[in-house]
Amino acid sequence: MLERLFQLNAHNTNVRTEILAGVTTFLTMAYILFVNPSILGETGMDKGAVFVATCLAAAFGSAVMGLIANYPIALAPGMGLNAFFTYTVVMGMGHTWQVALGAVFLSACLFFLLSIFKIREWIINSIPLELRSAIAAGIGLFLALIALQNAGIVAANPATMVGLGDLSSPAALLAILGFFLIIGMEALRITGAVLISILVVTGLSILLGISEFGGVVSMPPSLAPTFMQLDIAGALDVGLISVIFAFLFVDLFDNSGTLIAVAKKAGLMRKDGHLPKMGRALIADSTAALGGSLLGTSTTTSYIESAAGVSAGGRTGLTAIVVAVLFLFALFFAPLAGSVPAFATAPALLFVAVLMASGMAEIEWSDITVAAPVVVTALAMPLTYSIATGIAFGFITWVAAKTLAGRFRELNGMLVALAIFCVIKLALF
Repeated sequence: MLERLFQLNAHNTNVRTEILAGVTTFLTMAYILFVNPSILGETGMDKGAVFVATCLAAAFGSAVMGLIANYPIALAPGMGLNAFFTYTVVMGMGHTWQVALGAVFLSACLFFLLSIFKIREWIINSIPLELRSAIAAGIGLFLALIALQNAGIVAANPATMVGLGDLSSPAALLAILGFFLIIGMEALRITGAVLISILVVTGLSILLGISEFGGVVSMPPSLAPTFMQLDIAGALDVGLISVIFAFLFVDLFDNSGTLIAVAKKAGLMRKDGHLPKMGRALIADSTAALGGSLLGTSTTTSYIESAAGVSAGGRTGLTAIVVAVLFLFALFFAPLAGSVPAFATAPALLFVAVLMASGMAEIEWSDITVAAPVVVTALAMPLTYSIATGIAFGFITWVAAKTLAGRFRELNGMLVALAIFCVIKLALF
């Protein structure tokens, strides 16, 4: 049955290798089980329900990817998108988390339609690679600021807006230790470095009496507080159009980049650069995002950590199925997730920020019409505390720079239309 479903022999793999790859992928991305409830919980969402929604969304998304596309790619609620959900849409713009879930649902519907009608390639090709890299780097810097705040390393300052926090506090010291642990273990290629760091810092925090121990295993909490609680009508408000598109664009770029990178590493990409079953993979991804919004979590997306499983030999969808099963088992560890303090997950956020900021290396810094929009995009996100605003500034600056430099021919209709839309949005809403 497994051979018929996943064509193991054709991909030069076997069941044992695929299981090992699935376990490897799960360990590298399991940190989301602790980070996602911590971030979304700040909106007022029930953390227990968010934990269950995270497990179920990851299990559902990974299973769909494995069965439909037969790719060794796992899915879970995306980092950056959960921060955008909490700190921009809910805490920044003042919308309820139910409305934010509605925006996630609508963006997933648009993503699904783009995948069905194969418009994805046209949109992605319309956005310059440098601008896509800048968006990823900006999200990374946004996550870094949140991480430093949660750790108490950065604090509000009335004179300079931000300043140095109390580095002698236990929370700050443990967060710094956690980040150093991740860097050291990653350098030594230890599987599950982020997860190990979170557990070590949490354990030390409990032993020192800084946080309380809630237990390890129990029956899963109720999903009722978040299940089907999305407000689609509220998300259709004109002022939220840019938010819906921000969810869509970030998910679109993130997914495409992840799929290409992981598939290339797995040897699934043809010599001409074509990725077979790319459409199926995107349909699986958008379906997972739809399901996640109904369960009660921010956008579910493909994880670059899947590359760890590919390095362990994963080549088929069986790897993703193994990840799905492990996320279902994780449902019974809700008390452990509830014991994790915010400063224990801060190092994970900062580490993800480091990975996302690495895209800046691809920028052509000698071209000022490229460098300027890239820097504006990356800086605007953390400084305005909004991913959507950073994307808007990026589109506007790119079009303005190219136009004023007499290089209007380098632009396309899609990019110009987006820039005009962003100007109108910033001026009126």
